[in-house]
Amino acid sequence: MSEGCDNNCSSCSENCSNRKEKKTDFTAKLHERSSVKKVIGIISGKGGVGKSLVTSMLAVSMNKMGYHSAILDADITGPSIPKAFGINTKAMGDKHGLYPVKTDTGISVMSLNLLLDNVTDPVIWRGPVIAGAVKQFWTDVIWEDVDYMFIDMPPGTGDVPLTVFQSIAVDGIIVVTSPQELVSMIVSKAVKMAEMMNIPIIGIVENMSYFKCPDNGKDYKIFGESHIDEIAEKHNLKVLAKLPIDPRISEACDSGTIESLEGDPLHEVAKIIEEME
Repeated sequence: MSEGCDNNCSSCSENCSNRKEKKTDFTAKLHERSSVKKVIGIISGKGGVGKSLVTSMLAVSMNKMGYHSAILDADITGPSIPKAFGINTKAMGDKHGLYPVKTDTGISVMSLNLLLDNVTDPVIWRGPVIAGAVKQFWTDVIWEDVDYMFIDMPPGTGDVPLTVFQSIAVDGIIVVTSPQELVSMIVSKAVKMAEMMNIPIIGIVENMSYFKCPDNGKDYKIFGESHIDEIAEKHNLKVLAKLPIDPRISEACDSGTIESLEGDPLHEVAKIIEEME
């Protein structure tokens, strides 16, 4: 019990011996026909930093290493995962539940865009409804023999990240950022949220870190000097990768060919995930 305790256990996060009521258990049960070994959340403090790109590339990397990877697209109002993989079919279901769509190389994907009649239809839902849909992607979808599931979460620290952290046994998260100082400040908020909820942070990936000129081979920092190393040191975290601005990656996402992208920029990050206990 802290010195300033007001005996109002319902608004307290401390788990002390004098607690008068138990914390509410928000854990959601995985579908009985599902099997998911590891769950990795991909988060960011703000939008537009390449979170969905990192999610897609990590799923592809793990798939290339011989694992069955999956993506749960929790960015309900801005789903972009199906586009990156060129998925044009709809998710189907039966009396047992809903089935994710398989990509060309066998990655399992579930996204709200796989359920809409028209992928350009806006999803105008309030926060609790969106959070409920994400939870249903975990409880009602049949994820068969998944080794690594990556959850592409919407930016910020709102309803969906909170729901995921409370409902799903996340084994670790990766924070995606870009070099701007403003973004760095917002990343600290996302990191602190994970720390407050005792979610292990695997490390940070900086996207759009630099541009390598094809004419002279020099690196140019289009968005200014990076602050990623300072943030990592402040929170005692590892910088997992610094991805360049690469038109080939953008073209692969736009054309739905992320799986056939030459090279494997996040292979070393995938190896770190593979070695997690």
